[in-house]
Amino acid sequence: MSYSPDLLKGQKALVTGASSGIGEAIARYLALSGAAVAVNYYSEAESAQKLVDEIKAANGEAFAIQADVSKEDQIKAMFSQTLEQFGTIDILINNAGLQKDSAFVDMTLEQWNRVIEVNLTGQFLCAREAAKEFLRRGVQPQISSAAGKIICISSVHQIIPWAGHVNYASSKGGINMMMQSIAQELAPHKIRVNSIAPGAIKTPINKSAWDTPEAEEKLLKLIPAKRVGDVEDIAKAAVWLASDDSDYVNGITLFVDGGMTLYPGFTENG
Repeated sequence: MSYSPDLLKGQKALVTGASSGIGEAIARYLALSGAAVAVNYYSEAESAQKLVDEIKAANGEAFAIQADVSKEDQIKAMFSQTLEQFGTIDILINNAGLQKDSAFVDMTLEQWNRVIEVNLTGQFLCAREAAKEFLRRGVQPQISSAAGKIICISSVHQIIPWAGHVNYASSKGGINMMMQSIAQELAPHKIRVNSIAPGAIKTPINKSAWDTPEAEEKLLKLIPAKRVGDVEDIAKAAVWLASDDSDYVNGITLFVDGGMTLYPGFTENG
């Protein structure tokens, strides 16, 4: 899909964790597609502002906003500021996430809690605040056929177990059921809720898995498409799910993974 500057014209979006990686790419592509974008960041203020400046230089609309998505008061403040700036919100990209890896028997409660708080609770808090605004405002037919769109960034590990990453995989499995339950509840109000589950994507969070030829060769054994994904692969999928082109799509997980969920280990062992 190639983006169109009119595809999301007039729409307002909030992207969490947008100062790097997948979130940054999604924010950029939403802006290229005509949306005004609130660029949320946790600690990378300079990177967030750089993206905002880039969007504005291309005649887009954006601003940066700091918040820890695991903190309810900060989430409420972020939405309040976004509504003050934009007037409303049409698209939420629930992207912020992190890893704190450990062998299961050595995993601390802090490691477990922090990942669940950011990856799962953070998405709950943001989705709840977005849904309140969607319900308050209702459908604006001249803007979109939906009252609002929520896109949760999950992972192939919502269905693929991952030893050494129990907290992360559990958070992603939780996102799936949360997304489906919210989608079921809000669908009658013309609110669409979907997820994107990336496979191996070239981002800072997993750089050690792909930044050397040896590491990449090992990783490619898990990917039938025989390439590691780029952040643009996810961004383009997000734009589609945020647009009216996907108006009848609700409660699904779109796996963007080069076939990783096809269990490639069975290719020669069937």
